[in-house]
Amino acid sequence: MLGLLARKLGMTQIFDEKGSLVPVTVLRVDPNVVIGQKNENKNGYNAVVLGVDDAKANKVTKPYAGQFPEGVAPKKRIREFRDFSKECAIGDSLGVEIFEGCRYVDVQGVSKGKGFQGVVKRYGFGGGRKTHGSKFHREPGSTGQSTYPHKTFKNVKLPGRMGREQVTTLNIRVVKIDTEKQLLLIRGAVPGINKGLVVVRAAVKKQRA
Repeated sequence: MLGLLARKLGMTQIFDEKGSLVPVTVLRVDPNVVIGQKNENKNGYNAVVLGVDDAKANKVTKPYAGQFPEGVAPKKRIREFRDFSKECAIGDSLGVEIFEGCRYVDVQGVSKGKGFQGVVKRYGFGGGRKTHGSKFHREPGSTGQSTYPHKTFKNVKLPGRMGREQVTTLNIRVVKIDTEKQLLLIRGAVPGINKGLVVVRAAVKKQRA
């Protein structure tokens, strides 16, 4: 599996080779430095550990800095990718060029937080009549029983905090790869805020080429 840490810059639109207007999300891939490798003999599985964004020296504790090899600056964000299909060594810097040949990618990120929301926005409830005097417009309705047991069961759809959850969007088509600027343009929207960190990996449910 191929994967990298990227930064979501926002959305724009471009024309493809057929002249059609395509909405795209722009992802910038900062240098992903290989800070560790795991093998099946020692760890029980094969994986590569990547890190991005140098951390300030006065913000790094000795235990945290101890996991980084000599000559590699401590990173703010690290991520482990299992069964990494590209040969690499500790200290190597990986960029967007590893996705050349991939037609589809999966993007994982933390969705935008929307605060405390009701059932209409959170779950798409239809609500009641909008006419005057109904007194039932956007309420959730009955949530329990009138007789024993007098309680509300678990997993009932009720108002609550919405968003700020890990979301994975599958099978997003790659429109363009700009190796010079280290940009990845993919069709459609991805989870997360602008300038937020996302994980991009080769699609697991579609062919790469």
